[in-house]
Amino acid sequence: MALTVLCLSFVVFLLLGVPVAIGLGLSCIATFLVEGLPFETSVQMMTSGMNVFSFLAIPFFIFSGELMLHGGIADKIVAFARSLVGHWKGGLGLANVVASTLFGGVSGSPVADTSAMGGVMIPIMKREGYSAAYAVNVTTHASLSGALMPTSHNMIIYAFAAQAATGMIGDTAVHGVSIGDLMFAGLIPCFWIMVCMLVAARWQAVRYGFPKSPDGRSLVHAFPGWGTVLRTFIASLPGLLVVGIILGCVMKGIATPTEAAAVAVTYSLVLTTFIYRTMSREKLVKSLAKASRTTGIVLLLIGVSNMLRYQMAYLEIPDSIEHALLTATTTPWLMLLYINIIQVFLGVFLDMAAHILITTPLFLPLAIQMGVGPVQFGMMLLLNCALGLVHPPVGAVQFVGCAIGNVSIGEATKTAWPYYLAIFAAINLVTYVPWFSTWLPSIITGHVVL
Repeated sequence: MALTVLCLSFVVFLLLGVPVAIGLGLSCIATFLVEGLPFETSVQMMTSGMNVFSFLAIPFFIFSGELMLHGGIADKIVAFARSLVGHWKGGLGLANVVASTLFGGVSGSPVADTSAMGGVMIPIMKREGYSAAYAVNVTTHASLSGALMPTSHNMIIYAFAAQAATGMIGDTAVHGVSIGDLMFAGLIPCFWIMVCMLVAARWQAVRYGFPKSPDGRSLVHAFPGWGTVLRTFIASLPGLLVVGIILGCVMKGIATPTEAAAVAVTYSLVLTTFIYRTMSREKLVKSLAKASRTTGIVLLLIGVSNMLRYQMAYLEIPDSIEHALLTATTTPWLMLLYINIIQVFLGVFLDMAAHILITTPLFLPLAIQMGVGPVQFGMMLLLNCALGLVHPPVGAVQFVGCAIGNVSIGEATKTAWPYYLAIFAAINLVTYVPWFSTWLPSIITGHVVL
């Protein structure tokens, strides 16, 4: 009965358009009341879920990204990427992929990445002979790499959700996951996503003859010269250094990930205010307001998700799901395929933070049984969640991109399949080739990372 109330009420709230955090919280409270548990327990679970020191990194990372977004860093990154690959066939599309990947490392947010890159690149691409759907799809899908960058607050959320996971991989005991390991683990998958996106963008540009003038003539710009490439790189370098600062602080033991996030905020503020001189009082207030709003939503999701974790443990839901999947198959590669399929399906309906918090306790223990460590699983999960950001009906990134490009979701989706294939290729590599997510943190930290 309690499980029925929990699932049915949550689905009803989603259909009614209630925000995920509020709908999830109300469903948990209703289930508490049906079970006869004290209402105070639900409040206690919610507050204890948010009262974690490591979560201080979330507002810092979000605020740093907002400062970079409103501080004009995007323009300089676009100029560098365009000078580097803009002269090739479909060059603006390729420049968009490179710029979106680089800015994803600065902002750590696919939505912020799309807002910044889309606001700059989509109008330029439309004006220079690219279709609106192509411009939007290149921008939105390339921005997904931001979810795996060191500045991503979603890594902090996953680390919290995975902290209770324990298990054995061979003779090695697994207890939770290190945020530092996650930061380094995302770099190679991000590079692979960029490569896949470059292939997809190039193929589609050649297939449809982009860029081309209204009368059908092909438009390709000349290479501006290595001097221009060097100048634009130097101009964009201070903004790109925020990633190096965070990784350097963590790698050298100078600061914890939470402290490194605070350093990133200070650096972003100094950079945009005193070096680039693009940060006005109005932009600073806007950055603070947006960061506060996003932080509030994320922390509310974390609180209500802790209530849900309590409910799932009380109702033995993880054990039931594990039993059902183990009944279906005990073959590791097939089990991981099932988990990915379920994750992609859930990503269509759930916001990224909610997706991470709900599904990690369900599938991480099972993945550990299949020989997949928490770092590798984290990359799998983040990629699956990111794919949901570009797929309706909840695809926030795709909605932002389509709004900027003034194109319908349906029209953009029709030509998005090459980019879906690129993301699926990245998901499968991370799933079945552990090296992609574990080699770099193992080399950096000097211990085996699973």
